[in-house]
Amino acid sequence: MTNTQPYISIRHLQKGYKIGGEAISIFDGLDLDIPNGDFVAIMGPSGSGKSTLLNMLAGIDRPDAGELRIGNSYLNQMGEGARASWRAHNMGIVFQFYNLLPMLNAAENVELPLLLKPLSAKDRRDRVRKVLDLVGLSGRERQYPSMMSGGQQQRVGIARAIVSDPGLLLCDEPTGDLDRKSADDVLQMLRFLNQELGKTIIMVTHDPEAAKYAKRVLHLDKGNFVEEKRAA
Repeated sequence: MTNTQPYISIRHLQKGYKIGGEAISIFDGLDLDIPNGDFVAIMGPSGSGKSTLLNMLAGIDRPDAGELRIGNSYLNQMGEGARASWRAHNMGIVFQFYNLLPMLNAAENVELPLLLKPLSAKDRRDRVRKVLDLVGLSGRERQYPSMMSGGQQQRVGIARAIVSDPGLLLCDEPTGDLDRKSADDVLQMLRFLNQELGKTIIMVTHDPEAAKYAKRVLHLDKGNFVEEKRAA
């Protein structure tokens, strides 16, 4: 029997914050399905909840109510420690400003997630070398972030996100700090990871050109999603 269960399922999700004693509702009953292998761009104005949703998908934050399932794991039922452990083993995150440690070289930055796994130093080095080659940075292992362009730093960020071979990549404005050429290079890399390696990708972006690389574009509007209709 074929399993038609979506890889990511969000049901009746609620999330809000208190600011100065005032309750602010971000989501009040959000629903969303994302199949395995999808590449989704999420757009919307500032304050629409894009970052809040990304934080909940990453297990950084927990919904106030509702269900958030990724694979067979219900993140809404997990405590903070369990969510952190789940995140370390199941997803990679690509940040707008790279989040590289300036005192570490490219290889050392990429290796960081592997320090949480029971791997030998040789196995870690082999994995790091392979992913840096995959993102086109072979030979730059010993370069520090200050020696690299923004596009190269973001490629190191992508290598770090995929070195543990997660099924899910969350990308928070991954091209927001890049020029158009560097942005397109990074987006081509994300498309390759999706189409050739089967990674499920959720990308928050303000850039309509970046959104064109995704299979689907979802717009957040008043706490709900509207899917953009695209030509074949």
